[in-house]
Amino acid sequence: MIAAISKFAQMDPKDIQNMRQDYHANSLIEAQISPNPIKQFETWFNDAIKAEVHEPNAMTLATSTINGRPSARIVLLKGVDNNGFAFYTNYLSRKGKEIAKNPHAAMVFFWGSMERQVRIEGTLEKLSKERSEQYFHSRPFGSQVGALVSPQSQEIENRDALEAKMQQLEAEFEGKEIPKPAYWGGYMLKPERIEFWQGRSNRLHDRILYKKVDKSTWKMVRLAP
Repeated sequence: MIAAISKFAQMDPKDIQNMRQDYHANSLIEAQISPNPIKQFETWFNDAIKAEVHEPNAMTLATSTINGRPSARIVLLKGVDNNGFAFYTNYLSRKGKEIAKNPHAAMVFFWGSMERQVRIEGTLEKLSKERSEQYFHSRPFGSQVGALVSPQSQEIENRDALEAKMQQLEAEFEGKEIPKPAYWGGYMLKPERIEFWQGRSNRLHDRILYKKVDKSTWKMVRLAP
């Protein structure tokens, strides 16, 4: 690992085009996977946990403005079931404001050591206040206070102001229950398309796409790499 980092550090930026890796860890065959993409995701997610992938629930969340101007960031998956994929955030953040006007979004999971990627597209809906409160109060004390401290995505004067506010609220709420802010809560991405990608040799990757037909039915197709 150290040798690889050293080699990259000495690389001329012009050589980026020559960086490549052949994939050969596994394959993705229709007959060997679940007809239900949520169950297939759970299988792969558990594989990532067993393989000790660093933060396997980290995902790229892409949203866009009403005019189609995209933005993306890494967030953490906090739940998955037959309804979809859940995460939590500040509703007044950039992503929250974009979601309010355009609920269409996409998620991407990339587990590089396993040569796997999952792409999910669908629409976002807010989780119930009760579910958001339950999750909020399960978080560490510092994370709960942090949600009160940070006006996420807004311009601030400096870091000192954040840290001063943190110390103030930590003292104020010590030993007390912290109320969930009205501007903080969860979303559920209700999937319409879920694609599983398995790296293969010579860039002939396996890509299996599930397309939602109705409430409980999915159609599985293979895509060219």
